[in-house]
Amino acid sequence: MTCMECGGKLKVRKENYRYLGCGLPNVTLKGVEIRRCGTCGDYEVVIPRIEKLHEVLAMAVVKQESRLSGAEVRFLRKYLGYSGADFARLIGVSAETVSRWENGKETMGPSAERLLRMLVVHKGPVREYPVETLSRISAKARPKPIGLRPKGESWVEQALAAA
Repeated sequence: MTCMECGGKLKVRKENYRYLGCGLPNVTLKGVEIRRCGTCGDYEVVIPRIEKLHEVLAMAVVKQESRLSGAEVRFLRKYLGYSGADFARLIGVSAETVSRWENGKETMGPSAERLLRMLVVHKGPVREYPVETLSRISAKARPKPIGLRPKGESWVEQALAAA
């Protein structure tokens, strides 16, 4: 293997690596492959299964007994796949509030923190989400009837006949 910077030869070793790329200041990856250039000193870190790594980190963060720090709030929001504005709409606060939580200028309230932890544990990262639906929620709207029917081991929506 050769260095991308200078073309020098890379030496491969297993080392501990302080992983700041996730945004958390206290994460060390133990025994990961690090490729170092003997000529220019540049290096690259091989992080296998990074999605799984972030899942394990997210679960470690939500299981801790201490309150979430701003960096942890930001990490969990990003892990879930939301922008700051979309996350704010999802949980019913302003984007500025989310920004203050993430920058450590304000502590996330206990209810919002519980909600964030529950989203991580029970929902996990989203691939698609209808955030625009959240902005159309009206306090005056009446709930529409929902019909459900059994199908195999599950349930499916069933259109209800007009009364």
